[in-house]
Amino acid sequence: MSGASRFSLARRLRAGDTVFSAWCGLPAPLVVENVARAGFTAAVIDQQHGLWDTAATLQAIAGIHHAGAAPIVRVPLNDFAGAARVLDFGAEGVIAPMINSAADARAFVAATKYPPLGERSVGAHRAAALAGFPDQRPYLKGANDTTLTMAMIETRAAMDNLDAIAGTPGIDMLFVGPSDLSMALTDGASLDPHSPDVEAALDRIVAACKKAGKIPGLFCIDADRAMATAKRGFKFLTVGSDLGFLRAGAAEQLAKLKA
Repeated sequence: MSGASRFSLARRLRAGDTVFSAWCGLPAPLVVENVARAGFTAAVIDQQHGLWDTAATLQAIAGIHHAGAAPIVRVPLNDFAGAARVLDFGAEGVIAPMINSAADARAFVAATKYPPLGERSVGAHRAAALAGFPDQRPYLKGANDTTLTMAMIETRAAMDNLDAIAGTPGIDMLFVGPSDLSMALTDGASLDPHSPDVEAALDRIVAACKKAGKIPGLFCIDADRAMATAKRGFKFLTVGSDLGFLRAGAAEQLAKLKA
């Protein structure tokens, strides 16, 4: 493809599609590739709480692409240099944790968007190849539109600054971490991602995204939660995790053996 990027996730989300993504913390490129081949539109490589190193992330991004899905990487806290690097590797989006203010959002954008939106450095040779370009110049022209900056909303401060974060030029998505948000909203007293406080916050986040023209995203524990919150306006929803799939599959087989 010489005229258009193979990267399609951003285009689909901006067109209003609802996208379901896998979530993978196990540092095994073949596992995430096969999870993607199951039919998920995207797959998230979790570097923050998962066990991924740079070499495995590089291999997994290519594997997800080859499986026909879009690779997303959640980088560790404040690792904006790493965010730029995984985009160079070919990620179609980056999730940054703990974006609590407009200043945090601007720093995220500065690292991940090319001028005039940001200050991302040129060197996306691998990303250009995966996008189907013979060199990086055509990739550079469209990268701000075809890659996604996904700012995590998971604290009281983020909720207080919701409109400012959503309104930051170059931020594409507000992605909710409901477990951390539940802890933050109860001052550490409760871990309940489906609590009334979190449910109310979700509605505020969808409204802020609608007002700013941004995409609402959410981490979901399972398909039922993803389907329910899609009806409430969320457009990018992760479903379970690779470890959860492994445990569920093993438990199902063992239950049959013990029946």
